[in-house]
Amino acid sequence: MVARIWRRCAGVLITIALALGPALADDGYRNADGLAVYLGIVPAAVVHGHPTTHAESTMHGGAGTAGHQQHIVVAVFDARSGARVENAQVSARIGGLGHVGEQSVRLDPMKIANTITYGGFVTLPGNDRYDIVVDIAIPGRSRPVSVTFSSDHIQ
Repeated sequence: MVARIWRRCAGVLITIALALGPALADDGYRNADGLAVYLGIVPAAVVHGHPTTHAESTMHGGAGTAGHQQHIVVAVFDARSGARVENAQVSARIGGLGHVGEQSVRLDPMKIANTITYGGFVTLPGNDRYDIVVDIAIPGRSRPVSVTFSSDHIQ
């Protein structure tokens, strides 16, 4: 019973992440090479609110304690059929216009409410417009698909 409630809560968090994504990351949707890609960004503090026994409190190695941490969530679908892509290797490269360098993060598969999304923690250290390049490698495809989102981060 408790596990079912937590699974529903986790599903709600993913829904919120995908719903908030458009407010933070331009429109939160890209279509490229036959894939429909959705990006959501939520403060890592949302994950900090889970009890330590909850699966989300330790996902991706835990949220850590650095300031300005965000949780990136990506959902990938076949654009034609609408089928969710659950066997991809997904990563993100994040660079700010006013910051030197780029950070990369592997986005781990997350099974929540019997669906797979991909997620990971990143630090957006200051007020800036960040470009987020999501790279998606799918078995059987000759090359990865890359899509770019922009996100304004205001402290």
